[in-house]
Amino acid sequence: MRAILSALVFAVLATASAWAEEPAAMALHEEPQSVPVLVFADESGKPRTLESWRNKVVLLNIWATWCAPCRAEMPTLARLQERLGGEGFEVVALSVDRAGAGAVRKFFDEIGVGLPVFIDQDGAALRSLSLFGLPATLLIGPDGNELARLAGPAEWDSPEMIAFLTSAIERHPQRNQTP
Repeated sequence: MRAILSALVFAVLATASAWAEEPAAMALHEEPQSVPVLVFADESGKPRTLESWRNKVVLLNIWATWCAPCRAEMPTLARLQERLGGEGFEVVALSVDRAGAGAVRKFFDEIGVGLPVFIDQDGAALRSLSLFGLPATLLIGPDGNELARLAGPAEWDSPEMIAFLTSAIERHPQRNQTP
């Protein structure tokens, strides 16, 4: 009986540790969802919208410097941008810090993250996107529609996540703008 109980405990612990190692899966929507217009600012205060990245696959991460899981995942987002970023893909880290762009810049400088600073000081993105917690991440296709959503943190530069995102980028190639 003791051997059976020990084997059962071992099996449960092994399964639990395997689950902990897998990245949070970002399930694709059956049908792409429309994304409301989001107006936010870059570091210099210039208004921006997601239209700036039209024709690219965008990983939009909504986060804040006061959110511990957000802080922990930020280096993985920067490494993801270094690995996949370019003509067909972009990481857009949108902070909802009320302290403004300076707080975000200070944090990025402290941890050595080279991502651009984007700020939504009034938190309009949270309301517009019906988000209830941070971090929250949307995968947006080249046409501006939401392909997938993930509530909570992820290890964005894990091999599984890189494979998932590479596949999404290949399925939604960059669209050329017509003159």
